[in-house]
Amino acid sequence: MSHDDQTLDFYAREAEAYTSREKVENRQRLLTFLSALPDNARILELGCGAGQDSEFMISQGFSVQPTDGSPEIVEAAQARLGVPVQQLLFEDLDEQATYDGVWANACLLHVPRTSLASVLARVFAALRDGGQFFASFKAGEDDGRDRFGRYYNYPSARRLKDLYETLPWQSIVIESGKGGGYDGLPTDWLYVTATKGG
Repeated sequence: MSHDDQTLDFYAREAEAYTSREKVENRQRLLTFLSALPDNARILELGCGAGQDSEFMISQGFSVQPTDGSPEIVEAAQARLGVPVQQLLFEDLDEQATYDGVWANACLLHVPRTSLASVLARVFAALRDGGQFFASFKAGEDDGRDRFGRYYNYPSARRLKDLYETLPWQSIVIESGKGGGYDGLPTDWLYVTATKGG
C-alpha cells in the first residue's frame, strides 16, 4: 500500500482550512521545471492540493492533469480550477509514456518508505523519453508523524539518491533548502529533479 490512511484522514477533515490557506509559493522551482519542457507539454501534477501550481501551469499554456488522493481536496481544487481534477492514489498511477513532466511538490513525502521505490517506478513509466520529474521531501533520517498525525518518510539525500538510482534516469539532481509547511515549523527540504533518458 502506497498511502497512509491516517494522513488521508487528516486531509479529509482539514480540507477547507488546508486549501484556503495562503500557500508559501515555490514559484522559482516551478518555473525552472517548466523551462525544461517543450511547448504545449502534457504535465501530471500529483498531490495538487488547492490547485495553485496547476493553475499557474495552465495559465502558461501547458496541458495539465491535476490529481489528489483526497476526494475532499479534489472537490476544492476543481472549484478553483474549473477543470476536472482526478482522484488518484499514487499506487494507482498506471500510465505508460504519457507525460512530458510530472510535478510532485510536497506530496510523495507521505508515501510509506517501503512503497516509495514502487511509486517512483510508476512515475518513471508514466513519463515520455526526455520527461522531467520534480518532487520535494522533508529531510530526515527516520520516518514518523507530525503533530497533526500525518506520516512523513523523512529521507536523507543519500537515501533518495539510492532510491532514484534503481531506475535508469538520464540525470538526477538533489538540492537542499530551508522552508516551512502547514505546521508553521522551519523545515529542511530536499528537492529532486530527474530526467528520463531518450
